[in-house]
Amino acid sequence: MEAFLDSYLPILIYILLCILIVLLIVISVKVIKTMNRVEKIVDDVDEKVRSLNGVFSIVDTVTDKISALTEVISDSIILFIKGLFKKKKKKIEEKSVEEDENDEEEE
Repeated sequence: MEAFLDSYLPILIYILLCILIVLLIVISVKVIKTMNRVEKIVDDVDEKVRSLNGVFSIVDTVTDKISALTEVISDSIILFIKGLFKKKKKKIEEKSVEEDENDEEEE
């Protein structure tokens, strides 16, 4: 029995190791092919994104201009409303001053 294990067991282990090495080589070749495909896809996506950079810069510029325009419009509306309140305040103050003068004249 020992003679059988001493002679045939190493042969069996070597055969299994050879099969394992062949399988690893096949798997590594398939991984390399897959990585090449992935690289092609990534390059294609990168090229398409670069072609859209001009569009993105135009959109960015337009949004900046619109933001500045809305800021100017909102500031002018705020100034208009403040002006209305100041006019009302002045009218109220003028009325109170006239009333005070009338009260002093009556005394």
